[in-house]
Amino acid sequence: MANLELELNEKLKTLLKQTALCITEQQQNQLVKLVLLLHKWNKSYNLTSVRDPMEMLVKHVMDSIVVSPYLQGHKFIDVGTGPGLPGLPLAIINPDKHFVLLDSLGKRISFIRNAVRELQLTNVESVLSRVEEYTPSQLFDGILSRAFTSLKNMTDWCKHLPAPNGLFYALKGIYNKQEVIELENKFQIIKVIKLNVPDLIGERHLVLLKRTV
Repeated sequence: MANLELELNEKLKTLLKQTALCITEQQQNQLVKLVLLLHKWNKSYNLTSVRDPMEMLVKHVMDSIVVSPYLQGHKFIDVGTGPGLPGLPLAIINPDKHFVLLDSLGKRISFIRNAVRELQLTNVESVLSRVEEYTPSQLFDGILSRAFTSLKNMTDWCKHLPAPNGLFYALKGIYNKQEVIELENKFQIIKVIKLNVPDLIGERHLVLLKRTV
């Protein structure tokens, strides 16, 4: 395990050099520890189809944190977070922001709670609920979702969550214009950002939306 941790650290450093992200050594260690935890739990709980820790580093960690420069505000919710993606990696590198991680599957929330303890994160709250049934005490600056559902479903199911100036952040593979056509008129695309994820094969886009009515 020590060798794997060392290899992951080296790989992460190489990947980060290909981005404009500035991450402390402690945060890098936490990201690597997150991969090790995911790898360990995955054997019993089947949290992700990605089995190789090196692949997890690219497909889960890097794929999540490249969104960080575009986050506006302080309070975020990651809906359909699965095993905490992109919420946990983003929380690690943004200790000044608060993240609620919501999922309807107990084993995923159990993993997230364990990871929060192990990584000593103080800016993460986990919620076991369906998003439609979740009533927050405070509205959010940003609603995040990664490979969760269509833009229409995301905005329909989460329309009660954003603050007046809150944005929807949809992490997508290929940008699907058909999904945009299906959106209700009260939601508007602000920006589509092509993301560069080092070592990742395939397209990645961040779609920013807001409610207009």
